[in-house]
Amino acid sequence: MTDDSHYRAFAAAYARGVLRQPALDDEAAIAAALAAGVRLHRFKRTGGLARVRRVIGALRGLAPARLIDVGSGRGAFLWPMLDALPEIAVTAVDVLPHRAAGLAAVGRGGITRLTAARMDVAALGFADRSADVVTILEVLEHLPDPAPAAREAVRVARGAVIASVPSHADDNPEHLRLFDGPSLTALFIDAGARRVAIDHVLGHIVAIAMVAP
Repeated sequence: MTDDSHYRAFAAAYARGVLRQPALDDEAAIAAALAAGVRLHRFKRTGGLARVRRVIGALRGLAPARLIDVGSGRGAFLWPMLDALPEIAVTAVDVLPHRAAGLAAVGRGGITRLTAARMDVAALGFADRSADVVTILEVLEHLPDPAPAAREAVRVARGAVIASVPSHADDNPEHLRLFDGPSLTALFIDAGARRVAIDHVLGHIVAIAMVAP
């Protein structure tokens, strides 16, 4: 990690969190992590992707103070959001233990506005209307039944839910469903959203489901 193709501050925080050495500066933390065989590949910059830019643009318009990102995974959307929107506090959620632990390490290593939780997307352990915005990005296509996840996202959001999904079939065996604009709109209207705006962005669909009037 010697160039600008990675989010170095997040990688360094992850390194400190994994190594449990909070006093290390960024360069020393990254060097120590690499020497210890810690993989930092998840922090590659993805903010240039069209769908990521669209989501960040929507978030700028909504201006949330608190965001819950459901299904954060390796952070393809999470790191650009944290980088572009330094004023928001984010709770990153993933069902896989190792991914939730990795997200928690970044918070522990110095990114204090990031917290992490291990939860099932269909049973989020948050109170009703507990976040300004909920993002659920490239998650719904992985679910045999996305309706419970959509209902949970709408329940937890105070203002809006932002979702993204692929707009065409591919060869990813983990993609179980294919959405179009009408089916994605219907999913969130049935979940309790008041209205849904749909954008098509280079092979993906971004939906902004408004919960508040």
